[in-house]
Amino acid sequence: MTTKKDIRKQFLELRLNLDDVTTTALNEAILANCRRLTYDGIHQAHLFLPISEKKEVDTWPLASWLREHQPQIKLVLSKADMKTGEMFHFAWEPNTILVKNRFGIPEPLSGTEVLPEAIDLVFVPLLAFDILGHRVGYGKGMYDRFLKQCRPDVRTVGLSLLEPVPAITDIDNWDVPLQTVITPERIYHFRN
Repeated sequence: MTTKKDIRKQFLELRLNLDDVTTTALNEAILANCRRLTYDGIHQAHLFLPISEKKEVDTWPLASWLREHQPQIKLVLSKADMKTGEMFHFAWEPNTILVKNRFGIPEPLSGTEVLPEAIDLVFVPLLAFDILGHRVGYGKGMYDRFLKQCRPDVRTVGLSLLEPVPAITDIDNWDVPLQTVITPERIYHFRN
């Protein structure tokens, strides 16, 4: 059971079955590990906001911590065009209005656009990952397309409530492996 389809189904089910107390503890541990990262040279960081109905990693506390402890970093959010698979990126400013799209993703209504090549760090959502840094998302390939638009030196950090699988057997040429994944238990670094 190492294909993306099988892993996607299994890990979404695992995540949805986590009770609230466990989920809170896992999210707190991920935030603690995010605090251990080095943020030198990071001016713009792209952050995803969670689909709470799918129990994605809660990034709201991470956003608050970054604003308080790394004020030099400007946060960036995306807005997706689900028909084309394109993502558009906007500065997350105090007056940014967020609206949930039809998939439950909080997105900026509008704002100051940020080009992918201006982003220094991308926090990447995922359902699962393997020990080589390959990830399984929801299957639309949106983050892979977005990451290919970023500079070659962009830092990529996946956030996962669950630990890795040994291998994802059906990696595609367009899949972009992650450099780092943070789980509640540890920080994984990959050679890509």
